[in-house]
Amino acid sequence: MTDDHGRPEPPFAAGETATLLGFLDYQRATLAWKCGGVDAAGLKATVGVSSVTLGGLLKHLAYVEDDWFSRWLHGRDRQPPWDAVDWKADPDWEWNSAADDSPEQLRALWQDAVARSRASVDEALAAGGLEQRSKRTWPDGNAPTLRWILVHMIEEYARHNGHADLIRESVDGATGE
Repeated sequence: MTDDHGRPEPPFAAGETATLLGFLDYQRATLAWKCGGVDAAGLKATVGVSSVTLGGLLKHLAYVEDDWFSRWLHGRDRQPPWDAVDWKADPDWEWNSAADDSPEQLRALWQDAVARSRASVDEALAAGGLEQRSKRTWPDGNAPTLRWILVHMIEEYARHNGHADLIRESVDGATGE
């Protein structure tokens, strides 16, 4: 079932995995709704003194999807475009470079990252479930579980969807819930 904005409703009575994935997909769909139908100028718009843009959010969340579900969870190397970035020279590259990308490029980058993430999560669930630890670790040797990564991603989207809501309203007056 979907709501009036095409977002899939998280299940009301399901197991932990289905609930977590349902809420993550709902948050992803919220970002798609907030960025939908916005032109290049709208994707570059800011609110007040903030430099956050809808385009920057799409590119940042594409990076975060790839970083957590590929690099951290599975220990894979960064893939294009992330592998060609000098992160030490510009640690906010994804935010800063989004203005150079077309709306189609930004949406495709994010959609492709989400598709890869879904496949990575399916792979991890088949191999070890929610308790599976990431291949990458923090300096102290601790590694988050897939459960932790999913909850973190829900939080990441929810926080940034609040930004997207304010920016979208400033672009064309469209408001959320």
